[in-house]
Amino acid sequence: MAVKLQGFEFWKTTLRGARYVVAPMVDQSELAWRLLSRRHGAELCYTPMLHAQVFVRDANYRKDNLYGEVCPEDRPLITQFCANDPEVFVQACLLAQDYCDAIDLNLGCPQMIAKRGHYGVFLQDEWELLEKMVKLANEKISVPITCKIRVFNKMEETVQYAQMLEKAGCQLLTVHGRTKDQKGPATGIASWGHITAVRNAVNIPVFANGNIQHLSDVEQCMEETGVQGVMSAEGNLHNPALFEGLSPPVWEMAEEYLEVVSQYPPCTLSYVRAHLFKLWHHTLQIHKDLREELAKVKNLQGLTEVSRQLRLRCQEEITNGGEEAGQVVGLPFPHWICQPYVRPVNGTEVKAVRHKRALSLEDSDGASDALSKNKQKKKARNPHKNFCPEQKPKYIKCEQCGNPKGNQCVFNLCRGCCKKKAYKEVADCPSESTHTHTHTQLSFSDISCISSRLVYRSWA
Repeated sequence: MAVKLQGFEFWKTTLRGARYVVAPMVDQSELAWRLLSRRHGAELCYTPMLHAQVFVRDANYRKDNLYGEVCPEDRPLITQFCANDPEVFVQACLLAQDYCDAIDLNLGCPQMIAKRGHYGVFLQDEWELLEKMVKLANEKISVPITCKIRVFNKMEETVQYAQMLEKAGCQLLTVHGRTKDQKGPATGIASWGHITAVRNAVNIPVFANGNIQHLSDVEQCMEETGVQGVMSAEGNLHNPALFEGLSPPVWEMAEEYLEVVSQYPPCTLSYVRAHLFKLWHHTLQIHKDLREELAKVKNLQGLTEVSRQLRLRCQEEITNGGEEAGQVVGLPFPHWICQPYVRPVNGTEVKAVRHKRALSLEDSDGASDALSKNKQKKKARNPHKNFCPEQKPKYIKCEQCGNPKGNQCVFNLCRGCCKKKAYKEVADCPSESTHTHTHTQLSFSDISCISSRLVYRSWA
């Protein structure tokens, strides 16, 4: 077995001293996009975040997301997993280690799905668990283990967090200079000060993430923080040539990407559509009819045709518009040039679709801030809908599966479990008013269980 390189030796040798890094992006950093980015200056890429538990149990998931994307041009490559169980994480690492140059543990995802699944940045307070996960992986797998984190509000806590991961066996650390609450409209500015503090406190390579929109930002970040490399996510999605220091016409990047997609199938259509929406973002704010068409087409040929129509419209605008062609308030370049999307500060820009269903404080009794966007939409459609958990009816749970039990089932079971018990024991639920044999038709308890389930679903 080859010797596993560590720390700076791993970065210099295996990762070839990579400085320009494409971030792991769910459904966005797939093979075709990674190859496009490498053509335009990226030196290291990550896979999209993969779910360790699904990766272990599902062979098709492994094939679709890693095994089927093996490509000699796509190295060095780091595979990223989200996980919250040391054993499962190690199993996933062992299945992936022969297809990449390192394994990364995602400790930075701030989205609601990560909160529900208890992974990403929502593990950052569980240092004992994280130490065990990193340490076990470092001992068991043949490639280095790396981590991607977000910062704490307190710089000292962030530094201690990074040192704990380094001590556990992390060989490279990517620091996103935002806290877990900095997302969406509240994204704000990343703290390079926190990144600098981490870089000065650890003895492993550090990548910086946050505030990267142009190559000049990359250079400034490396100079100010002293990091070994800089990672880009949003900036890369809007301009794949960012690391070249170029801002080409959008259609050049779109056509080249579609060409790569056709050369390296299969690529999920939703991924391609999402990339075209990002690339053409500024132009689609003007040509809204093609925006709707881009959302509706059902195949790669349709997406290619919409992109072609956008190119023709832009070129016509260039021909007819003179020096002022394509100028849009707030954009430094004409809208058809690859350039970053700057998030509005404090949510000042509100999309039309949000106006349509937005709730005023009066409409929601001052509770709109406590409701998710999805619940706010539901309340806009049904103003009388109540989301207060205290006012929801309380149901006794089935003793076997946890679903609501039937109202009159003395076995304390739901419909399905009650029916199985009746079949197995050849006995009806004693609370039935009519003692009908369970093998021939539904009992009264079954009907009451069905009724209870329907009431429960109406509250879900």
